[in-house]
Amino acid sequence: EKIPKLMMELAIPSIIAQVINILYNIVDRMYIGHIPDVGAVALTGLGISAPLVLIISAFSSFAGGGGAPLAAIALGKNDKNEAEKILGNAFSMLTLMAVVLTIVFTLIKEPLLYLFGASDVTFNYANDYTSIYIMGTIFVQYALGLNLFITSQGKTKNAMFSVLIGAIANIILDPIFIFGFDMGVQGAAIATVISQTLSAIYVLRFLTSEHSIIRIRK
Repeated sequence: EKIPKLMMELAIPSIIAQVINILYNIVDRMYIGHIPDVGAVALTGLGISAPLVLIISAFSSFAGGGGAPLAAIALGKNDKNEAEKILGNAFSMLTLMAVVLTIVFTLIKEPLLYLFGASDVTFNYANDYTSIYIMGTIFVQYALGLNLFITSQGKTKNAMFSVLIGAIANIILDPIFIFGFDMGVQGAAIATVISQTLSAIYVLRFLTSEHSIIRIRK
């Protein structure tokens, strides 16, 4: 195909997916800010936890952002076996990193949160959010890191859909857990983890199905 056409077909769904992904944070802040009496302090606690959330996301890009282009190059050479090996290595790397990050951040989250600006007033809210979010690290790694391997096959609409599933679920679940179950910041974290889990399930199902050019195999 002509390059301008390809750029439009591949770039637009990817840009939309990035915009949708930002909704996670925006929606959490919208609802948490409206928690009666403690909304402002809780919102500050959520902001303090943001760097830790970004660090976890960055590690998913470490494997996906490096592996997916290599897989695409291998597919361009019609070397499907090599592309699947790269996908398999990235999957293993993401799994290992998720385990390590979960353990490490669980152990050092308190000094990290104080380093990021928590006070005795805001720490509990930041700790409530990150404690639950850390438990969902493996789903974040799969949802973000492996999604790039869908994009690398040119199936950007499927990649966008995986992000859309999580974003819609988060919009629906946030008010249910935050206000319906009166869980506050913890409810927002649970909603986010469930949403990321749904995205991860979609990505894993796609990359093990016949719809994917390369698949995750034993």
